[in-house]
Amino acid sequence: MDPKKPYIITETKGTKYYCACGRSQKMPYCDGAHKGSGLHPDKVEIEEEKTVAICSCRSSANLPFCDGTHNALQ
Repeated sequence: MDPKKPYIITETKGTKYYCACGRSQKMPYCDGAHKGSGLHPDKVEIEEEKTVAICSCRSSANLPFCDGTHNALQ
């Protein structure tokens, strides 16, 4: 995945766990690859079905959601 583009996903209601370490084979979702790294997934409650933009550059001020910061990265 290009770190300058977010993951655009239509999510259903429920608890979601988004990868925070960059090691997951199921990006943007956590698959447990962070074990031993000291990092933990981003837990998010989705209240209703909606489209979300999940940050792939990990520089957003609103993690795990994209805030457009990737546009300023080189």
